[in-house]
Amino acid sequence: MVDIRHTLIIEALPQLIYQALTTSEGLSSWWTPHTEATPETGTIARFPFADNYVKEMRIIELISNDFVKWHCLEGDKEWIGTSLTFKLVQHNQSAMITAYPEVKGQLEQGSLSVKTLLLFEHKNWKDYSPSYAECSYTWAIFLNSLKLYCETGKGRPWPTQHQIG
Repeated sequence: MVDIRHTLIIEALPQLIYQALTTSEGLSSWWTPHTEATPETGTIARFPFADNYVKEMRIIELISNDFVKWHCLEGDKEWIGTSLTFKLVQHNQSAMITAYPEVKGQLEQGSLSVKTLLLFEHKNWKDYSPSYAECSYTWAIFLNSLKLYCETGKGRPWPTQHQIG
């Protein structure tokens, strides 16, 4: 099994990021419009993309302002059975650099004092494949959309995620 992992700094409070990861409004603003999601474990979130294409995720675990875990039930065949996690970490800058030295550049380039680290994982892919590679790239683009949404109030959800400007 292989996993997709991304780490990024978002200049926003964990509460705002958590809302963006758990509510219909938040998810629609950075991932795909018309998302249906209820922030309760055991519920099914629906993410519509192109005509007749929907990803469905069971909400497995929610820890308020800290952690979100989904299990993919429907979507691309390589997604089914995978799990996705979003972990939010907040420390002062010095502690963040000590614990996560790989994000030092992101921390230093930011302009705000409020910084939250997002640790994202999309786990249990069967193999490295063209779909895996495309998904890893596109997750980076969508996570940037999440960052934009949390920092500016405007994300770049599907189908605009690859547009520049």
